[in-house]
Amino acid sequence: MQRSVAACLASILELDVAGVPLPGERHPQPWTVWRQWLGQRGLGLVPIADPANFNWPGPWLAMVRAADGDGDVGAIAFGAPPGLAWSPLGGPETFDAVDLGYLIAPADVALWEQSVDVATRNPGTVEAIVIAPEAEGAMHQVDRAVARAGRGLEGDRYFDERGTFSNAHGRGYDLTLIEAEVLDTLELPTGRLTPEQARRNIVTRGIELNALVGEHFRVGDVECFAQRLCEPCAHLEHLTAAMGKPGTLRALIHKGGLRADVLSDGEIRVGDQIAPH
Repeated sequence: MQRSVAACLASILELDVAGVPLPGERHPQPWTVWRQWLGQRGLGLVPIADPANFNWPGPWLAMVRAADGDGDVGAIAFGAPPGLAWSPLGGPETFDAVDLGYLIAPADVALWEQSVDVATRNPGTVEAIVIAPEAEGAMHQVDRAVARAGRGLEGDRYFDERGTFSNAHGRGYDLTLIEAEVLDTLELPTGRLTPEQARRNIVTRGIELNALVGEHFRVGDVECFAQRLCEPCAHLEHLTAAMGKPGTLRALIHKGGLRADVLSDGEIRVGDQIAPH
């Protein structure tokens, strides 16, 4: 348990595992050691009341029942819906065996500062347009698609609120985008993802999508607003694994692209420019 939790803490905080304290197997209070170590960094472990149903677009510490029945081991969970992104011990444990969950969070968000990267302002282009008429249906590429404000792309499942995550009261379901550079370099056990397997509407090239969150941008003449990152989830992992491409949940963390609102009507074509404004 101690080795797996230490490895998870290191991964979530992007630290060398040697820098995380490793209490001995007989230590009476290993969690006290980790809580005090996190406290030195202004962080803490927040217990999750219902980890099996905890939807969160970021990594958290999941304690799952060990396959050999000897207590719990640590793993990293991620996504909405959630799944296991990484098991440091490499065992056969699955998310169905989750017992406990902890979110690593700042003790006081008002005093906690994230590092800020300078947004890349270079424009990009539309490399592919991909739609599916029904939830979980096969995706296919088209050369152009009509975009409607507040609805998305005609012919796509989210246009008529038939997508898996469609929500009439939510935002960010009109359009999804992913960088071609991510698909070009994605490392999966059985090869790369195709645009269809990635299940995003627009494949871009030459623009940093993560830098657009919270900003207006244009795809051709269509105005959009980047609501949030389109993080991977257990649902995408399930669909891609069924196509022989397991491992997307972990591989696409913070690389899954954007969820955006469509703010104006127009046509989007392959080759169109994508640029913030």
